[in-house]
Amino acid sequence: MQEGPAPTRLLKFVAHSHRAASIAIRHGWMPGARYTNLRDARRFERLGFLDIDWKSYNFPRHLEAARFTRPLLTVARDVEDIREINRTLDEAHQLQMYAEKVVIVPKDPQLEGCLDTLIPESFVLGYSVPTRYGGTSLPLTSFRRSVHLLGGRPDEQRRLAHFLPVTSLDCNRFTLDARYGDYFDGSRFRPHPNGGYDRCIEDSIVNINRLWHDYE
Repeated sequence: MQEGPAPTRLLKFVAHSHRAASIAIRHGWMPGARYTNLRDARRFERLGFLDIDWKSYNFPRHLEAARFTRPLLTVARDVEDIREINRTLDEAHQLQMYAEKVVIVPKDPQLEGCLDTLIPESFVLGYSVPTRYGGTSLPLTSFRRSVHLLGGRPDEQRRLAHFLPVTSLDCNRFTLDARYGDYFDGSRFRPHPNGGYDRCIEDSIVNINRLWHDYE
């Protein structure tokens, strides 16, 4: 009997300090950095994820950072207005010269039902996990091909994977809680029984990995 294709390994990224990223790397994650802060990027053999400053986006600076770091994955400018999609796609094509994969993040509700028509298959679709700072409002049914999850809580990311074909994600939430002695226990954040920033980071990552161990 012919075997089916092997499952694609889920890629996980953390865009934080060298200290946090070094712990994550030991557990199969890849380091990330925002294009506005590449201080630690050169300390890694390969940058996995080049993130953006979506509130004050600067394409020339982003493109130069991509040229310098050659990341596995980067994110193009959010499509918050359908009338600006051609600009985003043009920039994404330029970013493809330096990154293996580029994520397009559709946010305008008018894009519902036409993502596969308007966004070429060479790009990964990005879903911004809703938080108090915003997120993607399009219906989950609009995303029918490879999806990258951007930010949010680790339990919410895993819940979304029941409805979305997730191939990669970035998560920094646990680094913020670790500063206060909290860690992700697999279902929620709570005080770590032994304390310590590094323990909080490592145990959070171990528990996030467990959430995804059976995902294909």
